Amino acid sequence: MEGETDNFQYKMKLQDLLCFSYFEKLCANPSDYGYGGTIGEMRKKEFSRIEGVTYLDHLGTALFPESLLQKFMADLSGNVYGNPHSSNLSSRLTHDTIEHVRYRVLQHFNASPEDYTVIFTSGSTAALKLVAENFPWTPRCSDSSGSYFCYLTDNHTSVVGIRGMLNVPSLAVTPEDLLLSKSQKAFQHQNHSISHLFCYPALSNFSGTKYPLSWIGLIKSGKMSPTKVPGNWFVLLDAASFVSTAPLDLSACQPDFVNISFYKIFGFPTGLGALIVSNRIAHLLRKKYFGGGTAAAYLTKEDFFVPKESISDRFEDGTVSFLDIIALKHGFDALQKLTGGMDNIRNHTHTLASYTYLVMSALCYANGKPVIRIYTDTEDRTVDVQGPVINFNVLDENGSIIGYTQAGHICGDNMDIIDGRPTGSVRISFGFMSTYEDAQVFLHFIIDTFMKSSSQNKEHMLDIEKFSRIGFSNTEEKSKGFNRKITEGATYTLNHLASSFSTVESTCSCKGKSTMTTNNKAITLSHIYLYPIKSCAAFQVTQWPVAEQGLLFDRNWMVVTENGVCLSQKQEPRLCLIHPSIDLTLNILIIQANGMSPIEIPLNDESNVPAQVCLNKVCGDRVHTYDCGEEIAEWVSHFLARKCRLIRQLSSSNRYAGAKKKGFVDASSPSLSLVNEAQYLLVNAASIYELSLQIPLREETDHTEGLNIDQLTQSFRANLVIDSKIPFQEEEWTELFIGCLHFQVSHKCTRCQIICINQKTGEKRREILQTLLSSRDGKTTFGMYLQNSPCSSYPCLLSVGTDVSFTFKETTQSTALNKEEILEN
Repeated sequence: MEGETDNFQYKMKLQDLLCFSYFEKLCANPSDYGYGGTIGEMRKKEFSRIEGVTYLDHLGTALFPESLLQKFMADLSGNVYGNPHSSNLSSRLTHDTIEHVRYRVLQHFNASPEDYTVIFTSGSTAALKLVAENFPWTPRCSDSSGSYFCYLTDNHTSVVGIRGMLNVPSLAVTPEDLLLSKSQKAFQHQNHSISHLFCYPALSNFSGTKYPLSWIGLIKSGKMSPTKVPGNWFVLLDAASFVSTAPLDLSACQPDFVNISFYKIFGFPTGLGALIVSNRIAHLLRKKYFGGGTAAAYLTKEDFFVPKESISDRFEDGTVSFLDIIALKHGFDALQKLTGGMDNIRNHTHTLASYTYLVMSALCYANGKPVIRIYTDTEDRTVDVQGPVINFNVLDENGSIIGYTQAGHICGDNMDIIDGRPTGSVRISFGFMSTYEDAQVFLHFIIDTFMKSSSQNKEHMLDIEKFSRIGFSNTEEKSKGFNRKITEGATYTLNHLASSFSTVESTCSCKGKSTMTTNNKAITLSHIYLYPIKSCAAFQVTQWPVAEQGLLFDRNWMVVTENGVCLSQKQEPRLCLIHPSIDLTLNILIIQANGMSPIEIPLNDESNVPAQVCLNKVCGDRVHTYDCGEEIAEWVSHFLARKCRLIRQLSSSNRYAGAKKKGFVDASSPSLSLVNEAQYLLVNAASIYELSLQIPLREETDHTEGLNIDQLTQSFRANLVIDSKIPFQEEEWTELFIGCLHFQVSHKCTRCQIICINQKTGEKRREILQTLLSSRDGKTTFGMYLQNSPCSSYPCLLSVGTDVSFTFKETTQSTALNKEEILEN
């Protein structure tokens, strides 16, 4: 009874934490969250494009409001902006507008033009590099230790990278070491001609810790020393992440350099940052290169150069990105209008992050072990100490870290945990347009995905099915006269092509080279699927030609965005509702979908290929493709309700297996179509059935029927399904023979979240991935990749019902045979 009472109390506590009323209690003032109740209207009006998506990477980039673009486009449409380095009316307008924006930037950070200058750069990293290139470094010599570059260990990569371009000592300093160096008495500067630079982040990109801005004055005064060396210390404050959600008052803290990135504040424009430089140090900077616009005068035949007087003109080489700079004005206007200023943004985001942190910290399994390990430097979550960032890893019920491949986020990579230690972590961050609902979706995602999969924790689960799923569109379209006969159980016998292919009775030259294993219970090929359009529905056949790239026409086409990026079911689950089929007699690809008229594409006609061939990427490999035309583009775009194109791999395009991992192209490797990693994916019906027994049924599922095995089979999107009696024996094979065809077994397939998508409806259920996670030694592998053997001849036919034989790994052959004996007895 005591355990049941504890479970009940925990459940009630968690329910209380997940209620909005508890969230409201965290708000010290009504204005702490939601900008006076306008956040809901803001999301509808300014961010309708992310409806159904939970975006929690605001430290990566903010999302721009619609009004920012509208005002910016209206500005460009109503004015003519010329090159600011020319002398005419349109150029003068550009110059004056840029200067106005410079002042607006300083105003935003409460700085005076008399104290600071804004130098526009291509980004925050470029601003850091500008400091490194022009700082007055003094090399070490016999009578002087020279300059030092010191940086906090918690700095961004772009800061640490400065050490690679210097000829002076670099030193990484921990926050603890820096605090220990603090004293009431200033360190005596013995050599004022030597300058040192210390850089630290106002906000940690990793943990969200806010480092004290008071360090700036202490270091510059000598009361805090990164290292005890004579000279003057200058401070570079990396504020790129900090200023995205918090105000920065330069009149109060007065760093010498500040680097910022504008897309982190507004979401647009990208590729634009700034270095804010203290005017008192600007004259010390040593600039050697002079680009367009930076010179007042120079001679080509003599070493004569006079820089422009303005600090910004002197350091902005070439023409600045003036249209992007003009966009900043509209960014500042939009942010002020929507939120009322950075103080409100700080309070809003801090409230959301504090609430989320509190709930995450409270999550635990039935055995009392925590679900989440949060990486934080302090338990103090006050607004001055902690930013709206939470960095964490998910733990299983034994306290071990769950890697990202176990969560099904990517395909084909299992380097997530090495020697029990994670190679990365998960970071969420809130921004000015984040909402309580975003936090709720995330928290329920954690509970639903990880706590529900725990064998010990089923009695703790809350009723959370009613909550939205992250990034998923509900599709409950009913079939309306859609003829699916061609995709379900197609009956092509290909007799008319038999004379063109090798028969299945022919022998394979490789069979004498390996010791094949068969068992008393015959294994046969039960299903053949091909996927003409990558990530779209399967086309099932009973017999099909095999070519050098695998099944003929398998994944020859793919759907891409208007920017040429491949779409998969991860981003667009409705792709599974597009049903391609192939008629080899008519030599056409037929594409069908509910509510759409069928459309046809010729199979072997490259005569109309446009002169400009596209270059796309598939799993990191460059692939030459061509566009299939406007008609099919409009068809796909209409069905998916987004602008898309259909492209096809050029027949002359060569892509080889393993080229990315090897680092070079090996022409002897198997040739690939637009598949991810290998020519074929094989699954075992016995393995699928074994897995189905472990998948928990939802309450709405008919328990008398159990899980639909055919539906589960299609979720794994295999090319070949074999009918074996031993679960997972395919993982111990090195070679496979199906009739005359010889295949090499490559490796296990690491599954991603696509297997959670019902291939008939587009609906998503996480139970499959959760079961793999809990039943497969913490890895989400299922199915085996196959490649054509070099000694098989093509083309030839592959038929359902053909016997399968195989070669075991030498170390596992006896074990597998023992399993057969047990099953036989």
